[in-house]
Amino acid sequence: MTDDRVRAHVFVSGNVQGVRYRASTREAAENRGVDGWVRNLDDGRVEAVFEGPESAVEGLIEWCHIGSAMATVEDVEVSYEEPEGESGFRVRW
Repeated sequence: MTDDRVRAHVFVSGNVQGVRYRASTREAAENRGVDGWVRNLDDGRVEAVFEGPESAVEGLIEWCHIGSAMATVEDVEVSYEEPEGESGFRVRW
């Protein structure tokens, strides 16, 4: 695996809202040096974009399968896109 910059668009389903999933995702991303954002969707899923070194992004995607301590993750869907130059990591409302 190389450390070229990649962008992953992620949708997480399960019991992932109201369980600190977004805040925990931000902390996990910042700890790995990954840029992007995370937000809740009206359908109960969490959507996120991760951009950074391939190994860091892949590690964060793996983390998403567990998430915050109170979350119950049922599925993680990932698609890859061209990097757009995200800077920092934020929780969107």
